[in-house]
Amino acid sequence: MRPTGSEPSDADLVSALASGDRSALADLYARHAPWLVVRLTRRCADPSIVDEVVQDTFVAVWRGARRWDGRGEVAAWIWGIGVRRLLDALRHRPATTTTWAEWHEQDLRQEQSAEERVLLGVEYGDLGAALDRLSPELRAVVQATVLDGLTTREAARLLGIPSGTVKTRMMRAKAQLREALA
Repeated sequence: MRPTGSEPSDADLVSALASGDRSALADLYARHAPWLVVRLTRRCADPSIVDEVVQDTFVAVWRGARRWDGRGEVAAWIWGIGVRRLLDALRHRPATTTTWAEWHEQDLRQEQSAEERVLLGVEYGDLGAALDRLSPELRAVVQATVLDGLTTREAARLLGIPSGTVKTRMMRAKAQLREALA
């Protein structure tokens, strides 16, 4: 039993969830869904896909709580599930036809930070079009290492692939981006 007023750790919440405590899922969701939405939105501008992926992620957390081995951070485990769910959703999504001008017009209707405007430029400018043509697997590596600034090892852990695969995918992505932007 924890003392009144103290917050349970993420690991405690996953253990409680594995034991059938549904309120632990609500606590995990409240703690982790906001940042998960922000990070997924960096990779996908479609809010309906992001919402669906967040829900799928927490369903997977609920179902997989017994399989969590206790190593590493719970947030990294959740992020790994979320990014894999996003990749799955993007694989089945039709190609976008929204132009930079259309997004810029929508952008003018909303007040956004400088960082959001830069990310929109990356996502919907020439680089964004080139990134869109990459496979979801290559795009995920570029986004993890370049946009999020993760090391090869961190990206590998996050994406659930070996470090060598991250390096190989990054080399392939760079070659394809060079060709597309030349």
